[in-house]
Amino acid sequence: MMYNIHHMRRTQLYLGEDDYARLTAIGKSTGKTLSELVREAVRRSYEQGISSEQRLALLRSAFGIWKKRRMSDESYVRQLRKGKRIRNLWK
Repeated sequence: MMYNIHHMRRTQLYLGEDDYARLTAIGKSTGKTLSELVREAVRRSYEQGISSEQRLALLRSAFGIWKKRRMSDESYVRQLRKGKRIRNLWK
């Protein structure tokens, strides 16, 4: 499946070694990228049992959730990456 990257959000996630190895092996055997496998898993996990109307209502309720933020996207990401945040993930 081809994706239009202009309609996607870039994100970062941490995977355990076992999960990464499993996804990498599946990707090699299926010809799919790790990103594609994660997108498919998210869809399977979170879209089951949700009607189109419910999905639309959820999207509408989330629309504009960040419109009152006081910093740019770049500043927000830099703030997240600053300090002890990464080190605290492993505690």
